[in-house]
Amino acid sequence: MLVDGLGAGSLGARAGHARTLAGALSKESVIAAGFPTTTASNIATLTTGEPSGVHGLVGYTVLDPAHDRIVNQLSGWDALLDPATWQRSRTVFERAADTGIGSVVVAPARYRDSGFTRAVLRGAAYRDGKSVADRFEAARQALDDLDRGIVYLYVPELDQVSHKHGWESAKWTAKLESVDAELTRFAGALTAREGLLLTADHGVLDVPPHAQVLFGEDPALVDGIRFVAGEPRCLQLHFEPDASPALRAEVVDRWRRAEGGRADVLTRDEAIEQGWFGPRVDPEVVPRIGDILVAARKAIAYYDTRAKKQDGRAMVGQHGSRSAEESRVPLLRFGAFARR
Repeated sequence: MLVDGLGAGSLGARAGHARTLAGALSKESVIAAGFPTTTASNIATLTTGEPSGVHGLVGYTVLDPAHDRIVNQLSGWDALLDPATWQRSRTVFERAADTGIGSVVVAPARYRDSGFTRAVLRGAAYRDGKSVADRFEAARQALDDLDRGIVYLYVPELDQVSHKHGWESAKWTAKLESVDAELTRFAGALTAREGLLLTADHGVLDVPPHAQVLFGEDPALVDGIRFVAGEPRCLQLHFEPDASPALRAEVVDRWRRAEGGRADVLTRDEAIEQGWFGPRVDPEVVPRIGDILVAARKAIAYYDTRAKKQDGRAMVGQHGSRSAEESRVPLLRFGAFARR
């Protein structure tokens, strides 16, 4: 089960509202999410077992080098982006099928035929449910139908509420309570042969409007930049192909002088060398990563004021960077897994 946006810190802070979830939370049941801390990258990591530098989904929006464009990894799939090859690793569902083990994905209906689903959930049968309760019921039915198998249950509601209202809002707490209540019923009905592992793709950090950093109108920071990708909390900036080495070095230095006090500013080579995208990055994936990465450390978010769409600035809950709030997530065990 993956609860989108459920950070270990926010769960701990609202422990009294989630007795079952918080009751399974301990120092030993907190793990590090992959980088970047964004849904596209980390669901792919969960379902393939590979870091983003191998499976290739290296951000929320990324460069498609073959077509010289920025693509949205959740909703921007089209005929030019083949899910079967862009996401480069076999899924756990495909590998399970090789040994005769069936898999079922339970998620909202609207994701059934998306490019992202075909990229990261291939190899599993798809069952949908409108509400959280509907999906738990579908997962229960899938367990009953399988003698041996894997069921993947996806809950996006907490993340959706956090983006709109923030994780510190009463609405987020109410949604957490409802998820915990359904989990309590589901976990209590697991048989001796059934176990549940619950985790998240990232945590969330609330960013107020006054903490938005508007950089697009500063020519020093966008000089020679062709594309802005990534997330507001972790920009991936791509230079024009003909940008000189001197200009590239100068722009990196400008970003460090301007933002180094509240963000980590690394070149692509530096980020790869430091293992941000995993212990190795395949050559095919390298061009997808920005020439400059600006990863916020403080509670801020970066926005390009030149962009046509500015609706993202209404978001409260944010993620994508490397803070503890974003990168520490639970790994909770129930049923047979809790007894081991």
